[in-house]
Amino acid sequence: MKVAGLSGRASARHRGTAAAAVLVAVLLGTSASVPILPAVTPNRLTAIAHAIRAGDGRPGWPGGAIPYSWGGGHAERPGPSLGTCRGYRGSIRPCPATRTRGLDCSGLARWVYHLAYGRDVLGPGNTDDHVRRLTKVPARLARPGDLVFYGTVKRRKVRTHHVGVYIGEGKMINALRTGTTVRIDPLTRVRGFAGFFRYL
Repeated sequence: MKVAGLSGRASARHRGTAAAAVLVAVLLGTSASVPILPAVTPNRLTAIAHAIRAGDGRPGWPGGAIPYSWGGGHAERPGPSLGTCRGYRGSIRPCPATRTRGLDCSGLARWVYHLAYGRDVLGPGNTDDHVRRLTKVPARLARPGDLVFYGTVKRRKVRTHHVGVYIGEGKMINALRTGTTVRIDPLTRVRGFAGFFRYL
């Protein structure tokens, strides 16, 4: 069909625009049944991680330095929470986790990704659970916003003990251990580097 007053090329462009408009309308009409994650850039992930490290206020946190708390960040909703003394092996005794509102390493990663994606994409588990939801990327393709894991990650064996948010230049934003706050550390600060992992 030809549109009056349009040349052949303009008519084709008009049809293409109309088809695109119909496609957008169909997608908007069905968005309730199709989960669409927001586009998340590496810059957004690292900006959120830097803001948390700087102590900026966020939903569930009024602001200020966030202390490490064994098991912190694993409440029903992501974000700083009281920790647990179950499985605690830290050097500070008695275990302060049940009276310290804060984050452990996987609680930090979970909260950063929750704020970036708008939903709890990593879930409430530990580092072993989180790494299974991610895809390993070669070091040469690593980019800020990826997660860095420590321990063993193989096809039949996953036993991790730490995670940080990679910010580039060999550094990560990190909830290291009891007695520290969320901070920047070199990737070499923790032993047993297992690689870079990305949420795809």
